[in-house]
Amino acid sequence: MLRTGPIPGNYLFEAVKDRDAIIMAANTRIALVIPGILRAAKDLESAVILELAKSECDLDGGYTGLTPETLAAECKKAAQQVGWDIWALHADHLPVKKGTQEEMDKLKLLIDAQIKAGFTSFAIDASFLFDLNGKTIADQLQKNIECTTHMAGYLKQKLGNKPFGLEVEVGEVGWKDKSGMIITKPEEATTFIGALNKNGVFPQVLATSNGSTHGNLYDDRGQPIEQLSIDLPRTVEIAQALEKMGQKVRIAQHGVTGTPRHLIATQFPKKAISKANVGTFWMNLVFDVFKVCEPELYQDIWDWTLKTYGDEARKKGMKSDVEIFGKYGKFAIKEFFDRIYGVRKETKDTIDAVSYAEARIFLTAFGSQGSASAVREVMHQAKYQAK
Repeated sequence: MLRTGPIPGNYLFEAVKDRDAIIMAANTRIALVIPGILRAAKDLESAVILELAKSECDLDGGYTGLTPETLAAECKKAAQQVGWDIWALHADHLPVKKGTQEEMDKLKLLIDAQIKAGFTSFAIDASFLFDLNGKTIADQLQKNIECTTHMAGYLKQKLGNKPFGLEVEVGEVGWKDKSGMIITKPEEATTFIGALNKNGVFPQVLATSNGSTHGNLYDDRGQPIEQLSIDLPRTVEIAQALEKMGQKVRIAQHGVTGTPRHLIATQFPKKAISKANVGTFWMNLVFDVFKVCEPELYQDIWDWTLKTYGDEARKKGMKSDVEIFGKYGKFAIKEFFDRIYGVRKETKDTIDAVSYAEARIFLTAFGSQGSASAVREVMHQAKYQAK
């Protein structure tokens, strides 16, 4: 009998680190997309990651209404139904924003729940603690290094001898100043990873600030635009700098929603990037299906979002209702949770079909077809027994 539970993320990262392949990490805010994504992964023999960030999924359900326990249950159920085994369950963006012991102790409660639910990979994000007043790069990164080390130590303590995936973050994704986007420097990445290694922390992937942003993008008129701002040359520079210091750490590319997939297929440096997060795209997909298959529900979600967040959004300079919905519609998921998951079978079937087709395009663009066999080889060498 095929065992379809999530496998440790480190095996996926290890398997592709020297291949022209990127693992898709899907932030499944609305779990109805999960079966289609896993079917595509199975048909293309592609390793895949399912994930949600703390803001999306915490002990109170985040803004999606999903807790670690319920997200894990949805993923495991879909994997069993589909019959797919090469996937990891990743805790995306476990943030440390203040660096206080109280904040980290509270985050540990979420990690405890994630481990209990069966999560097999974790992203510690203390990038917010970058000290602009530091005299050296090491000074600027010191608080991030300290907090990342502390939280990684807690993970190792709780998981014991169990293997797990580890992602860390050196530059806050989407970080801007008055001059525009702040881009991570190669020496920041090497200093950060080198310091973590000295502290006994060995991540497999590193998130940087390289020009991407989370979510949907809009122009000055509030109209949707593609994301063309990722600094790929700098991404390669960082990967090469890490390689030169003997590292096997690869880049975790955040904020891929809106990036044209033909550019992903032809221009993304696949030996530099091992993991790419696709999040808002899947939520947009469900809402687009609702427009046609559940128009009343979609209209209610639209109206609630504009009524609840319209004034706040306009004060922030948002120019159109489309932009407001695109930025704030995610908060309606929890509000309309029962109605979203209670839609007709025909609607769920449509979401499944569209998710499958779109996932195939992403997996092909990322070059991850056939990566599952490489993961299985790594698992075999490690003598890991899937559950």
